[in-house]
Amino acid sequence: MPVRFRITFLFSGLVFLILGLVCVAIYYISYTSRINNIKTRLTNRAITTARLLSQSEVFDRQLVQRIDSATTMAMKDKTVQAYDYTNTRFYLYSDRSNDTIVIDHSILNEARINKEIYFTVGNKESIAYHYTDSNNRIVVVAAAYDEEGKNKLHQLKLILLASFCGGVIIAFISGYIFSTSLLRPVRKIADEVKEISAKDFTQRIQAGTASDEWTYLAITLNQLLNRLQDSFETQRRFISNASHELSTPLTSISSQLEVSLQRERSADEYRKIMQSVYQDVQQMNKLTQTLLEFAKASGSSGGLEINSVRIDEILLRLPSEMAKINTAYSVSIMFDQLPAEERMLLVLGNEELLFMATKNIVLNACKYSKDHHAIIQLTINSNYIVITIQDNGIGIPPSELEKIFQPFYRIQEPRQTGGFGLGLSLAGRIIKLHNGHIKVESEVDRGTLFTITFPPEVPVKI
Repeated sequence: MPVRFRITFLFSGLVFLILGLVCVAIYYISYTSRINNIKTRLTNRAITTARLLSQSEVFDRQLVQRIDSATTMAMKDKTVQAYDYTNTRFYLYSDRSNDTIVIDHSILNEARINKEIYFTVGNKESIAYHYTDSNNRIVVVAAAYDEEGKNKLHQLKLILLASFCGGVIIAFISGYIFSTSLLRPVRKIADEVKEISAKDFTQRIQAGTASDEWTYLAITLNQLLNRLQDSFETQRRFISNASHELSTPLTSISSQLEVSLQRERSADEYRKIMQSVYQDVQQMNKLTQTLLEFAKASGSSGGLEINSVRIDEILLRLPSEMAKINTAYSVSIMFDQLPAEERMLLVLGNEELLFMATKNIVLNACKYSKDHHAIIQLTINSNYIVITIQDNGIGIPPSELEKIFQPFYRIQEPRQTGGFGLGLSLAGRIIKLHNGHIKVESEVDRGTLFTITFPPEVPVKI
């Protein structure tokens, strides 16, 4: 069922319930008011007649009947009957001749107990009132047909029924119009999103200026499209650069083998060609491994082996690792404000990936530093584990800072140092995968400072 119909039916149902409750309440109050009114009028009539009958020395029964007939009462077919203590009727008056009502003795007895009793006989409403004084104990029954009250109640019922039906119809129509206008922005957003394809992510949804939920939805979708566009552009750039990096050694291998097969060569010449091919194969193997690591770090943490990792132990492995890569590389490690408890140094993550991320940054620091030296500092504060890696190398131009974490991106000056341009991108993705954050500050010819922050596994109290 379309959403606009569901909203319409829900809105109409609420109006149906509210109108129904209001109409029932109005009718019930009016009905109760009519009953109370007829009770009061009949009781007053019964009391008046009982008092006149109790004064028999002044008012005889014929006089009381004339008084009853002269009394105006906005009710039809009035009947007044009086009974003594033996339940014998000794007085009768009715607007119409021979119009009497048969009263059960149980009603008279109950009236003597409860003072007055309300009951109905046919279409008449009646009150049995017990009147007592020093000389009399009589029960007067006053009955009448409340034609005016019932007609008004019937008219009210028709008015309420018509109002109820009209209100429900109006609610349904207005609910449909309201739901259609309410969902029109959603339909517009859906149509605009439908026109956006993977080949053209430049289009955006018109958010408007209103501060409502639809504007918030449009802004959120635009932000999602921005992220998707960045992801597609990164993917295209990654595929293009990876193809280029892989095709270069393949072309070199193919060319060397093609040249070597053009004529017979000596063993030394074949050995040189094989060594050159071997170097290209090693280069391809290294690039392939790096790409696999990059793909692993680009996934989610759900597929990784997650453990508690001591961040200081990872940093302590770096000096020896740098020496293996190049004996000229050196690393200094400084620990600042370390907590006494070991658990405060723990990070929840994958140890090898975390080691790879820090190694890549430290390797860049050693590679591009003038003295091939990197300085690492570890600090534990109240909210984060902070690692800083500093060098005094060539620095990074301000225009390049935002690009250094892109895959295969390398600034122009140090291209002769080798590498694929994946180290920092790989490090950034691993750090992001571990809910960390990396920031870089650099000055040309003065050095670079990387600051890495990780949330600790447990809250830190220093």
